[in-house]
This record gives sequence, structure tokens and C-alpha cells, in this order.
Amino acid sequence: MVVTPWEVRGEIDYTRLIKEFGVEPLTEELLQRMKKMVGELHFMLRRKIFFSHRDFDKVLEDREKGEKIYLYTGRGPSGHTHIGHIVPWIFTRYLQKVFNATLYFQITDDEKFLVKRNLSVKQALYYTYENSLDLIALGFKPENTRIISDIKAIHLLYELAISVAKRVTFSTAKAVFGFEDESNIGIIFFPAIQAAPAFLGSKIEGRNLRCLIPCAIDQDPYWRVTRDVAPKLGYYKPAGIFSKFIPGLGVKGKMSASEPETCIFTVDKPEEAEKKIMNAFTGGQPTIEEQRRLGGKPEVCPIYLYYYFIFEEDDEKVFERERQCKNGELLCGECKRELAEKVSKFLVEHQKKREKAKDLVDKYMLTDLELG
Repeated sequence: MVVTPWEVRGEIDYTRLIKEFGVEPLTEELLQRMKKMVGELHFMLRRKIFFSHRDFDKVLEDREKGEKIYLYTGRGPSGHTHIGHIVPWIFTRYLQKVFNATLYFQITDDEKFLVKRNLSVKQALYYTYENSLDLIALGFKPENTRIISDIKAIHLLYELAISVAKRVTFSTAKAVFGFEDESNIGIIFFPAIQAAPAFLGSKIEGRNLRCLIPCAIDQDPYWRVTRDVAPKLGYYKPAGIFSKFIPGLGVKGKMSASEPETCIFTVDKPEEAEKKIMNAFTGGQPTIEEQRRLGGKPEVCPIYLYYYFIFEEDDEKVFERERQCKNGELLCGECKRELAEKVSKFLVEHQKKREKAKDLVDKYMLTDLELG
């Protein structure tokens, strides 16, 4: 198992990750506290897709006192958005609504230019624009969503970034991120830039507010460094709530754009997505007779896990599908066809919204620091 901000591979043991990363599990007590505050829990909380945290209890405490919080997440734009990327975005949209919180969405086009050998600045900015369309298409509202392109808006982050950088030694950065003598000096400085939006909401507001970062667990190393620096800058430590990885359509492993045949991209034509789904690995048996007799293994099946992670919000329906699979009542071909229909419908609607988003991008981009 390898889980770093740049690489995720192998069979993921989330219990082990909790111990190794030093995060806390999302307990039933915390979930019930959240439910009491906001009403019905999001299905990603009910199913423990978001499974661990740092200081989420302090976020709830602030909200119980009527304090504002703000959200921060983002995207590294080295290609088009795929379904795995939008899992935490959908959950972030829920948090934005129930907490009435502003979202700072950082697009790290600088990082991707620095680490991707064949990616130009022009290409990175192209994907910044394309990925922004996907965020807007999901329904985030311009009045409380701020998209930050690092390359285009570095002047908004730089003061905070150098304040962070001054307090992080190279030995710490090397230990956390694995930098080597061959690492370019840009990527060595980059963690300070990624830390900056965790404090930007407080700077804009003119007072100390709690920041909550919803993201996949592989990004946690960034926030460990950020949390160490926060008190030295006079800010709260940013809180985090961390998700599991949606698997790719191949055998094990998370969804990765480097293996496009295992990914469904938001710009895929419905027929392309359907072909990928129908050719996907499953947890089923080799023959219909064996499937009927022995049942399948939904826990290792990316088709079932697509329903579980994103395409079936009704718990009763998703767990009934699991039961039918295990009992051999549901064949893999049926399950794939039903998922292909759901995914195709999603893509058609999402792509219509992407087109409309082209007229709205400027309303979302943060270009001037809104200091009071």
C-alpha cells in the first residue's frame, strides 16, 4: 500500500491509514452530533465514505456557538475531471449548504506544471478552466464560492505562502513529502502555497475563523505541515474530513487518470462511458451458473462501489443490491447495464450544465483580495 499526495496504489487498508497518518475515526457520536445540528446526514457520512478527520469536533463546536466557518478544497489540473474527483466535491457542496459556508477552491495549476514533465503552463491553465466548469456544473453558487488559480492569482496567496514557508524547514518538508536532491525548487516551495488558502478566509474576514478541508485522505500530509505552522501565524489549525478512494474500473486500485480506460471522465460521451462500464472488472463469478450458486463479492466490485460511492443515495436500495449480488440473484451484466444508464443520464445533464457554466466562470474566479 502506497498513499502519498502524488501516488496511491495497492490495496488500501483504511484502519492502518488512520494509525499511520494520526487522524481520528469519524465516530458515531460525532455523526449524531452533526445530525442533530443539520438534520439528515449525507449518505457519504452514513456509509463512512468520509471516514476520518482532524478537529471536526471543533468545527461542530464552533457551529453550535453560531460561529462562521469556511471550506477549502481543490483540484490539481493535469487533465479532465473524472468521477473520482467529484466525490469530495459533492460532499463539499453539502457542507457548504448545511454550514452556510464560503468555499475557497484552489486549482493548483502551478504544482501540476512543476511535477508533470510534459505539461506546459498553457496546458495547465486550459485544464484549470475545464475543471472549473465541472465544479460550477455541480451547483456551487457564485455568491459563496471562490475559485483560485494559483498561476493567475498568486498575488492573493503569496504573503500567506511566504509566511508559512519561513516557518517550515527543508528537513521537515523533505521528511513529509520525500523531496530529493533532484526535486526542482518550485515543488519544494509549493506546500507553502497549498497551505495559504487554509488561512485566506480568516485574512479576508479580518478575524480568526475555523477552516474545514474536505478531501481524500492522500492529501493529509499537506495539512499536517499547515497545522504545525498555524499557531505561529496566529490562526486556528485547519480541520479536515477525509474520504476513501473510489476504485477504478480495473482490478483494485483507485480511479486514476493515468489509466483512462478505468476512469469515467465528465467529458466522456455516454456511449464511451457505457463501453468502459460493460468492459469493467467485477466481483462476480466466471459463469452465470456459478454466480447463481455462489454469489458475487460486491465489496471488491467497482460496479457495485460506483453505486455505493455516488450513484445511489438511497441506502435501502444500495444495500438491497449488495444482498442480491451476494445471494446470486443479480448478474453482473444486469448490474452493469443499470449503472451505464445512470452514468449516461448523469453525463448528459452534467455536460449541459458545463456548457452553461462557460458564461459564468468569471463570477467564480477570485482575482482581487476582498480585505475589509
